[in-house]
Amino acid sequence: MANVVDTKLYDILGVPPGASENELKKAYRKLAKEYHPDKNPNAGDKFKEISFAYEVLSNPEKRELYDRYGEQGLREGGGGGGGMDDIFSHIFGGGLFGFMGNQSRSRNGRRRGEDMMHPLKVSLEDLYNGKTTKLQLSKNVLCSACSGQGGKSGAVQKCGACRGRGVRIMIRQLAPGMVQQMQSVCSDCNGEGEVINEKDRCKKCEGKKVIKEVKILEVHVDKGMKHGQRITFAGEADQAPGVEPGDIVLLLQEKEHEVFQRDGNDLHMTYKIGLVEALCGFQFTFKHLDARQIVVKYPPGKVIEPGCVRVVRGEGMPQYRNPFEKGDLYIKFDVQFPENNWVSPDKLSELEDLLPSRPEVPTVIGDTEEVELQEFDSTRGSGGGQRREAYNDSSDEEGSSHHGPGVQCAHQ
Repeated sequence: MANVVDTKLYDILGVPPGASENELKKAYRKLAKEYHPDKNPNAGDKFKEISFAYEVLSNPEKRELYDRYGEQGLREGGGGGGGMDDIFSHIFGGGLFGFMGNQSRSRNGRRRGEDMMHPLKVSLEDLYNGKTTKLQLSKNVLCSACSGQGGKSGAVQKCGACRGRGVRIMIRQLAPGMVQQMQSVCSDCNGEGEVINEKDRCKKCEGKKVIKEVKILEVHVDKGMKHGQRITFAGEADQAPGVEPGDIVLLLQEKEHEVFQRDGNDLHMTYKIGLVEALCGFQFTFKHLDARQIVVKYPPGKVIEPGCVRVVRGEGMPQYRNPFEKGDLYIKFDVQFPENNWVSPDKLSELEDLLPSRPEVPTVIGDTEEVELQEFDSTRGSGGGQRREAYNDSSDEEGSSHHGPGVQCAHQ
């Protein structure tokens, strides 16, 4: 994984950057046992480093931030839990912003704006091959004419009605000694706490401090990404005075495919074959997600049973960030049998000579009764069930109570 910019946390656990979840877990358990304070009282800092490294790398979102942006990605993404600030400082130097639970503050102390979430529909082909697309979004940006002040210098004044708080508090007496306190948005400043005289307002933004702007983002959908995965554009959300912009977060939504179904890194498909193909071998071709023509061969003499599954190794989805490794393709076979009376009876006898012999009919001693098999429509149910229902609705309480489910028998 050549694109990992910082391997310090991997080095703490003693694993390579491409380590799997299982390898991370094994490494963590081994080191945790060795450096646990109960066994090694002098290794408290080392144990904290190990725990911190595993907490980051075992979380897919934090690991992605760390792999792509290193220490800076963790700082801006707040990739840890409360109380981890000291150990972050110990490993990287400097505190970890957002680790103490104050996610609304940015690293320069300013309040952080809301993130903007947008769904991004992608096809299975996009996730298989990767895709770069442009997305057009409308967002608020600081007015360039007034630098986000809303008017010329000194024009912005504190609202006298609410004293800059943006809200008014009203007290209403309900009864002697009983009052009700109500809070409402200040109508004079619309809750902003500031007012600007009409003549001093910025002509471009009309005193709103921000204007609408169309932003075009270049989105890179990497090979192997999954449904529900997020692509983050840091600091690209709405701007506002005195507020650090939040992030634009794109949520991938995989569209249904007409041939393939995805399960992790594996693909599943169903293919119909005839009875002669199931018994005598076959060859068929299908178009893969990257437009390759895949030829599937199955030799004569090997039988395909109805509903059985066969696997093609290495033809599934590429692994995210390791696209040269792929999952598997599972093909379920639906065997189509011929129609009734598809061949003359004398030909059937010839076919029977080629097929495995029938089992011997057992000799039945005693009285026998011959019945006829008929086609059954599962959507309509059975007539016997209706007759049983009528029987159960009988007014004869003795015959309809204190009995469990009956056994249905129908003789044709």
